[in-house]
Amino acid sequence: MLTILRPLSTSELLDRTFHFYKNNFVVFFAIVAIPQLALLGLKLLYAQSVQGVSRGTIVFLNIPLSLLTIVCLGISHAATVHAVSNLHLGRPARIGDAFAAIGPRILRYMWIAFALSYIIGFGFLLLIVPGVYWTLKYALTMPSAVLECTGLSESMSRSSDLTEDDRGRVLGVYALFTLLTWTVSYLVQFALGLRLPFMHVHGPVLFHATRYVLLVISGFITQSLVGPLLTIALTLLYYDERVRKEGFDLQLMMSNFENAAPAAATVPAS
Repeated sequence: MLTILRPLSTSELLDRTFHFYKNNFVVFFAIVAIPQLALLGLKLLYAQSVQGVSRGTIVFLNIPLSLLTIVCLGISHAATVHAVSNLHLGRPARIGDAFAAIGPRILRYMWIAFALSYIIGFGFLLLIVPGVYWTLKYALTMPSAVLECTGLSESMSRSSDLTEDDRGRVLGVYALFTLLTWTVSYLVQFALGLRLPFMHVHGPVLFHATRYVLLVISGFITQSLVGPLLTIALTLLYYDERVRKEGFDLQLMMSNFENAAPAAATVPAS
């Protein structure tokens, strides 16, 4: 199948994002949910073991779980990038294929996710503005790493080059899906009763296990439902920037024709 790419407007990019998500919902939901399931189990066990512990201790004990969360998100992010790339280039997307494709380099993607989280988190500590800037500058790091098989520094450099002069559009994509995530999170928490007055914990000391468990479940549902959308959009944005700045559409067209020519030559004349 010959795939023809062209520059996409922001509205077209968003339309294709939702189109891919809707038509491949099970694939994208599973890619995000599978790495999160083990983490969900650990968090539920964790809630059982720290009932009655002070909130200050909880923050300290939650650090390993936070690191594992970043690792799981890195895995699902990389696998989603692979699935989106297949769809965008006219190939089928399958859950098993996505995880198999990232398997040989999974440690690299986990490291990239951890390093980016640290860098951007540090930027937000520096009066927020550096964090926002680095978020936009390095938004295409994971797509670059997965699709070009590069390491952390090369992928960050590629992201910086591809997003240059177009970070306003990246900001718009982030703003839209951040707002969507907040909205879905609120609705899920409301459905679980977390927004009802009797579920609010008053008092500064004891850890409320029931509320924590519901928050964990809420986060799992929200991430599995909405998490793929931003990754889909950023992967499409990666390809769009390459089309605009590097003529990737022409490169792909020539590659498709070169591959099609030998196949046509082997077809016997009737």
